[in-house]
Amino acid sequence: MLRTAVILGGLAFALLVPTGLVLQKERVLRSGKVVLLELAPVDPRSLMQGDYMVLDYAISRDRRDDTATLPSDGRLVLKLDANGVGTFTRYDAPETPLAADELKLRYRVRAERFRLGAESFFFQEGHADRYEGARYGELRVADDGNSVLVGLRDAQRQPLGR
Repeated sequence: MLRTAVILGGLAFALLVPTGLVLQKERVLRSGKVVLLELAPVDPRSLMQGDYMVLDYAISRDRRDDTATLPSDGRLVLKLDANGVGTFTRYDAPETPLAADELKLRYRVRAERFRLGAESFFFQEGHADRYEGARYGELRVADDGNSVLVGLRDAQRQPLGR
């Protein structure tokens, strides 16, 4: 009897945790604000590896010197311009309210690297040329700072690959 309960409890846990994560990402996709983040200058040929592109955000590159003094998980504040492009303003502090044109974005520091979430963009094999002109990552960002990468955009901020 106890063995059956343990097995069923483990099965329920194994099913409920991934379902909860998917539902959280779906909520961000449904209600998150569109934010464009400039990609760091790179040679696109060195990024293409089969059917994905490794992404490096300009904000991440600019914050690399801060990694030794930052907590491993936190939020930064972005200021959005009229085109929805986010630029770093400051690290989030609970006592500092957000302005109307600002939002929080979650970051993580791992292995002395500043990460903003999606570090890879996957696409159909053979379609690498569609994304070589990528200059912005398009994210959906929830009020709590969690984000989901939804696409790439070119220098004129037009969607690529759709």
